[in-house]
Amino acid sequence: MPDYQFSLDIRVRDYETDSQVIVNNANSLHSLEITRHDFCEEAGTSFRAMQERGLDPVVRKIEIEYLNSLTMGDTMTSCLNMRREGARFIFDQNIYNASTGAPVVKAKVT
Repeated sequence: MPDYQFSLDIRVRDYETDSQVIVNNANSLHSLEITRHDFCEEAGTSFRAMQERGLDPVVRKIEIEYLNSLTMGDTMTSCLNMRREGARFIFDQNIYNASTGAPVVKAKVT
């Protein structure tokens, strides 16, 4: 696994799976969002604090590839690197199966 600025282990819960007992694709988006929020808090800010300073952080675009599946009881490692392009913050985010290291999701969030 490459080096990242931030990573977070998240356990898959039963309500996050679909009828095939794999993580529903929308729940991967939730995991990416949780990771960005926790990253900001660890960096000493929060989305609420940014709003109070007049900054409204919103997602403009998400490019996502679903590579492998996770299932109930698995643990994922959600990782990110952040960079700035002008006024925009770009988050390169990846999710891995914590047990096997297999890539699960690759995303770029603007």
